[in-house]
Amino acid sequence: MLRSSRALRGFLAAVAPASASSSAFASPPIFTSSNEMSAIAAVSSAACKAVRGYAAKGSTDEHVEVPLPMYGVAGKYASALYITAVRRNALEPVEAELQQVCGAAETIPVFADFLKDPSVSKTVRVKAIVEIFKNTKFNDVTKNFLAVLAENGRLSRLQQITSAYTELLLAHRGEVLVVVTAALELTKQELEDIKNAMKGYLKSGQTLKIEQKVDRSIIGGIVVDIQDKHIDLSIDTKIKQMEKLLAELV
Repeated sequence: MLRSSRALRGFLAAVAPASASSSAFASPPIFTSSNEMSAIAAVSSAACKAVRGYAAKGSTDEHVEVPLPMYGVAGKYASALYITAVRRNALEPVEAELQQVCGAAETIPVFADFLKDPSVSKTVRVKAIVEIFKNTKFNDVTKNFLAVLAENGRLSRLQQITSAYTELLLAHRGEVLVVVTAALELTKQELEDIKNAMKGYLKSGQTLKIEQKVDRSIIGGIVVDIQDKHIDLSIDTKIKQMEKLLAELV
């Protein structure tokens, strides 16, 4: 596991603008003035207050109902974020920006290490997140929420929280996600046929949203996931079932 200085140094070097001097990140950034310390302390304090107040109804904030009951740490944070995003009219921008951050973690190993490394101190986590995103065009709700996760040591749960938040948005829009996995990319007509076959799972007012994944290990056929249902029609599964049956007959 990367130590805090190595994690931050590597991460900031990876995300630094091309014009930035490499020497600027030769050592982990430190606070060199009381003003800087005060600024980060203010951000940290605001972050803590934000996460505590996300789900609370303020005197001037509208009451917001979460469209789905969510559980666990990821559910708690996703619900709080949903309420704040509704009040700030930022549901879709926040979703897109969180997905960008998760995508960066998948493609930049040092970023992923930084998010997962429990040895990184709270001060370093918050400063890094604030510095990285302060000049982006991200919505303030997203920036503040990332600071909250850094403050509370929950950056490692970002992918889970993002998935839970997406579930809430699907429910908010009346959409039901269908994940179709096949060995090869399906044609539009094949996807349309699957969509029509899945309509029986919908309630009044709901619409289907299809997400396609390719997994060559299933050999052929398809695997469909919709809500809590898993429909496995893959050749790989059929082969395994046949092998099990033959083994029982021997």
